[in-house]
Amino acid sequence: MRYDPEHKEETRRKILEGTQRGFRRKGFDGAGVDSLASEAGLTSGAFYKNFKSKIEAFRASIALGVGDFQSAVASFQEEYGDKWLDEFTRFYLGEKRCTDISDSCALQSLTSEVTRLDSVTKEAFEEALIESAKTFSEGLSKSKEGIDDRAWVDLALLVGGATLARAVKDPALADTIAKAAHNAIISHSGAE
Repeated sequence: MRYDPEHKEETRRKILEGTQRGFRRKGFDGAGVDSLASEAGLTSGAFYKNFKSKIEAFRASIALGVGDFQSAVASFQEEYGDKWLDEFTRFYLGEKRCTDISDSCALQSLTSEVTRLDSVTKEAFEEALIESAKTFSEGLSKSKEGIDDRAWVDLALLVGGATLARAVKDPALADTIAKAAHNAIISHSGAE
């Protein structure tokens, strides 16, 4: 049976969403193709019709996940104007940090996985990260010239703060870490 391009794209998107959840929950090494396909409600055959390998699916999942981060940043910039950074930081270190790991931000849950993989995967991650950093930086300086150093610092504080807060057992300590990261970002932005 032949499927139209819309059906194929919908299936691929469904697989990507499932693989993202699976990779976030189990990590690259812990997630097998069968479990990734199952997470998407599909068969392994459907998985292999869309991706040649698990690593190819991981790269696509990373690109989509980091792209989702970029879209969220742009959305907050549009919705909140000059107050976007404070609102986004509250969201990212609060609500987004506290979601189930399978729904977390790819930067929170998959960055450490990338560090263990090959240079092609690192390059795919880097490309997506740079695009996200550009969007983030544009919201800080209104400049489209490169990426402001402050954007890198804020991204490191956001991702690092959320990751550390997720990793501790004590909820009060997790909140302290998240609040400290939020305060550091906002204090140097002048948005207090």
